Amino acid sequence: MIPYKHEPFTDFSVKENKKAFEDGMKTVEGYLGQDYPLIIDGQRVVTEDKIVSYNPAKKDEVVGRVSKANQELAEKAMQAADEAFKTWRKVKPEVRADILFRAAAIIRRRKHEFSALLVKEAGKPWNEADADTAEAIDFLEYYGREMRAMKEGKKVESRPGEFNQYNYIPLGVGVVISPWNFAFAIMAGTAVAAMVTGNTVLLKPASTTPVVAAKFVEVLEEAGMPKGVVNYIPGSGKEVGDYLVDHPRTRFISFTGSRDVGTRIYERAAKVQDGQVWLKRVIVEMGGKDTIVVDNEADLELAAQSIVKSAFGFSGQKCSACSRAVVLEEVYDQVLERVIELTKELSVGETKSPDTFMGPVIDQAAFDKIMGYINIGKEEGRLVAGGEGDSSKGFFIKPTVFADVDPKARIMQEEIFGPVVAITKAKNFDQAIEIANDTDYGLTGAVITNNRMHQEQAREDFHVGNLYFNRGCTGAIVGYQPFGGFDMSGTDSKAGGPDYLTLHMQAKTTSEML
Repeated sequence: MIPYKHEPFTDFSVKENKKAFEDGMKTVEGYLGQDYPLIIDGQRVVTEDKIVSYNPAKKDEVVGRVSKANQELAEKAMQAADEAFKTWRKVKPEVRADILFRAAAIIRRRKHEFSALLVKEAGKPWNEADADTAEAIDFLEYYGREMRAMKEGKKVESRPGEFNQYNYIPLGVGVVISPWNFAFAIMAGTAVAAMVTGNTVLLKPASTTPVVAAKFVEVLEEAGMPKGVVNYIPGSGKEVGDYLVDHPRTRFISFTGSRDVGTRIYERAAKVQDGQVWLKRVIVEMGGKDTIVVDNEADLELAAQSIVKSAFGFSGQKCSACSRAVVLEEVYDQVLERVIELTKELSVGETKSPDTFMGPVIDQAAFDKIMGYINIGKEEGRLVAGGEGDSSKGFFIKPTVFADVDPKARIMQEEIFGPVVAITKAKNFDQAIEIANDTDYGLTGAVITNNRMHQEQAREDFHVGNLYFNRGCTGAIVGYQPFGGFDMSGTDSKAGGPDYLTLHMQAKTTSEML
């Protein structure tokens, strides 16, 4: 088998690549507005009630209409997954992995189509969409290889006259609730991690981006996935999500999304229902309030570039986005001035070409929330760039920078999930780390410094799951920077890492007397 190497990103300055992506866009435009059924036990189920997916950059453009599950259909899907588990759990791990490898090959052939769909459905710029698709491929390739490596279990000691084995077995039916911001990568990664480990899946994608999930389940079927292994059931969180989280046959829940929903799932899953004979396992990734610290011994151009790209890539709609920058006072003015210059150079609009840096935010609710935080920021800091929004045609907000913000201010403490960064100054490096840690979250962080002792201090004391030196705080690559955070950022599940698949399995020891 070819060793794992992450999927390369596309260089759109190459004429042929730009043309290939434009062709992908034409393909997607050819099927805009289509209806998509639920997929339960391999059967297509059409409902009258629909979830309508709109293009957030052009809010009157319908990307697709997706049938909407209710509790009755969720129960039907649960029974199908429960039944499929009886046979799927006994399928050889390498056979399950082969389905992932074939799915990765199919997606690789249709890479620009999937990326173009993300441009339309999630409002992603070309480079962000391309990275999302590449990450989906990476998850398939990486988890397939990880499962093959784990199929023999772990070595334990045996004694004369005694042979001991330690093997991993699947858990059962998993409920996978995926987010809209990495509508392909995280949705695919969480679904196939559960599936390749021998579990069956009830996939409930985000209601704003259900079409890419429907297309992905079709790919899994084409790759040879048996019926009932992954069931596609988009629906209301309160109606379908709560029902499945509470269900006594649910063995585990894998969720990526907001802190409020994540903590609610964690609480509901803790209750043992009638007929439930296990404690449900919960894997959650909930968000961040991520900081870039700039030392006084640093490459200041690198610092400014890192802040701007990490804050405003995909309109700041990443749990890893830089929403806070802490700059030592000796270099504060220089860094701030350059951040303002770079921010004002950014292009915002519908991402029809690779030249547009920033597209829309996802929907009206997000637009209203972010603009609300911008108004709060005007009271808490000095607005030095952006601050304006326009939702007449799509949900566009200018990249926004607030300076001289108190570390305790709301825009320094609360997750905004939009193109807003707050900048504050620190007297020294100790105080900078103290401010960086002063948050309920602990997902990502970055330190820009040429001082080795400060770097090592941050390595020990900066309390985040993913810490980066002399680069931005976004862009973890599967297999290279396993991703997950501390505290209210979730269960530190480290997606794309060597421990992730074990979260979807349980260990069984067998001991034979010879």
